[in-house]
This record gives sequence, structure tokens and C-alpha cells, in this order.
Amino acid sequence: MSLLRRIGPGLLLLAALGGTARAVGATTPLNPLIVAIALGAIAAATLGVPAWARPGVDRHKLILEVGIVLLGAQLTLGQLTSTGPSVVGLAVGVVALGVLFVELVGRWAGLEAKTRSLLAAGASVCGVSAIIAVAGSIDGDEADISYAAGTVLLFDAVTLVAFPAVGSLLGLPDRTFGIWAGLSLFSTGPTTAVGFAISEVAGQWATVTKLIRNTLIGVLAVAYAIYYSGGERRTGPSAVWNQFPKFLVGFLLVAVVVNLGTVDGSTRAVLGRISDWLFAFAFVGLGVELNPRRLRSTGIRPLAVVLAQFLTVSLLALGAVRLLV
Repeated sequence: MSLLRRIGPGLLLLAALGGTARAVGATTPLNPLIVAIALGAIAAATLGVPAWARPGVDRHKLILEVGIVLLGAQLTLGQLTSTGPSVVGLAVGVVALGVLFVELVGRWAGLEAKTRSLLAAGASVCGVSAIIAVAGSIDGDEADISYAAGTVLLFDAVTLVAFPAVGSLLGLPDRTFGIWAGLSLFSTGPTTAVGFAISEVAGQWATVTKLIRNTLIGVLAVAYAIYYSGGERRTGPSAVWNQFPKFLVGFLLVAVVVNLGTVDGSTRAVLGRISDWLFAFAFVGLGVELNPRRLRSTGIRPLAVVLAQFLTVSLLALGAVRLLV
């Protein structure tokens, strides 16, 4: 069976629901990306994802990454240079604070070492992707991974609804809200959705800020590998590169090419529209991943630790963004 025949039906399903979400967004005040997530979650929770559609639906992460790469065409060099250094510093600080908080408070709360390390990675860097990366470097078992992933997915689902509402109540400027969301939320998909639920500008800055946090996944995975092996495991640049989110390179290349003046305004507009459609398709798949049937019972203690981390980091990040950016 060819690759296209195997993934085609699932891709068509994403396209159908994503197109529906775009149509709803065009005719109502609802944000199409939030609608796409809702449609995916409803479909998965009520009907499930049939076996014939699963291979294509599972490509939603790749579709999201391509959409993010094309998003690089919408950013100007002036935007990146004026705010970039401050955002990088804040992102590094947020990751360091988040990891230390979960490790220390998790130990006090009695969480097992590998469980709290996976929770620290997921909450501080990039959600389930960071959990899987760190699990591979510390030999985490399936129970640890499921425990941590269930907790992170639950927070992804809640913050998708709560964060835009809080941002609107606070009346934050779009760029400020986007950077705050990028520093605070766990996973890339929900962060992008939350940003674009406010505005185009907020969505761009939420995505860029989150990508900066994501680049630290390799460093964290290597650091945990060294820690759990007593410093004996050999690591180097190749180990960091193996965990590095490769699509970030594409995002940066597109941003550089566009800012060299080789792409005119109409082409940038077309790339922006393609990116919007890809996000709609990808976020249907994200909704499927947030299906409540897949959120396993995680218990009170990890939820309490991650909630404390989220509130602490997000409040400090909000203060820092308003002061420094």
C-alpha cells in the first residue's frame, strides 16, 4: 500500500473538519482554530478515530510544524531584533525555574524521581514531546510516561479555554499576551491556538516565544541523561541535535529569506493563508489528542504540583513581560 493511500483518508478527514472550522469562523465570532480543536475532540470522544483514518490523523504534528515554518514569513527583522533578546532570556529563565520548581516541590510531595522529572520537562519545555524526549534519555517506563502525559494533556485542555479568557479580562496588548502565553503554556499546539484566539499578532508572538522554549529540549534531555547516569553517560553536540526541534531551522530560514527582500507582499500573504489552513487541519488532530478517553487518571499529587508550577511561573512571567518587553 502506497504512503498516500495509507494516510490519504485521515488527511481528508482533517481537511473536512478543518474546512468546517474555517467556515464556522468566517460566519461567527468564534475563532476557527478553537472550533477545529473542539470538532476533533468531539469526534474522537463520540465516534472514535477509525483504523483507516489513524495514519493520516497522526500526521497532524507534521502539518503543524509546516504551518509554523510558513509562519516565519509573517515576521519582520525589526520585530525579532527589538524584542528577541529579552524573550530569549525570559524563555531560558522560565524553563530553569519550571524544572527546579517541579523537582523540588515534587520531591517534597513524595513523587517518584522519574515521574517528577518527566513532569518537569513536560510543564517547562514543550509538553508531551519533552516528556518523550526525556523519557528516552532516562529510561522512563510506560507507566511514568502515561502518568506525566495525562497530566500535561489535562492542563493543555483547560488552558485552551481559560487562558484567552484571562488575557481578555486583563486587557493585555496583543504582543504582551502572545509572549506571556508562549512563556506559560505547556505544548506548542495549544500555545499557538491560544495566541491566535486573541489576534494574529498575539498568535505570532506566542508561537515564536514557545519555539524558543522548545529549543531547550535537547539541552534538558542531555542534562537529565547525565544526572541519572551519575555523569558517566557520554554526551555531546550530536545528542543535543537529536532532540532539537528540526522545524525551527525551517522557520528561521523562511524568516531570513523573507526579510532579505526576495519575497514580495503578495507571496507573503499567500504563505500566510496556507499557514492558516494548515493550522486548522493540524488543530483538528490536536483535538483528537485531547480526547478525554485518552487522559488517564493521574492522581491528585502530580496535578497539584503541576498546578502550583503553572501558577507560579505564569504569574512571574506576566510580571517580567510587562516590565521588560
